[in-house]
Amino acid sequence: MRNSGWLGTWWRGRRWRDDRGDASIQMAIIFPFVLFATVAVVQASMWFYARQIALTAAREGVSAARAYESSPAEGAAQARDVLTRTAGDSLTGYSVSASSNGQRVRVEVSGSALSMIPGVSGLQITQSASGPVERWTVPQ
Repeated sequence: MRNSGWLGTWWRGRRWRDDRGDASIQMAIIFPFVLFATVAVVQASMWFYARQIALTAAREGVSAARAYESSPAEGAAQARDVLTRTAGDSLTGYSVSASSNGQRVRVEVSGSALSMIPGVSGLQITQSASGPVERWTVPQ
């Protein structure tokens, strides 16, 4: 049934006057949540990317350190070289350590991912890789 007459006109006019500014209020309430979700997704992506850089450097370091007649120091140097080429600003304050027990070699890379939150220094990241040391054996 359609409103007609002065009551319908009065009701439509009153309804539009009461809704004035609702969209602005809704946006003021919703926008901070949308902004927070966007920053959270970007921050998580930056953290994941920095983890991948650290893991790649650790794997490359293990590859170099486990080669025949190589030392853990050579693996650490290779990991630092990879970080120098790839980390840029994504992984800051990084450190590399390498160790071996004669059978296995382990390279660990630590650092901080960039933070989009002001005043926060960054998220700490530690990635490591290990592998058996290659050695020459005489067939029996």
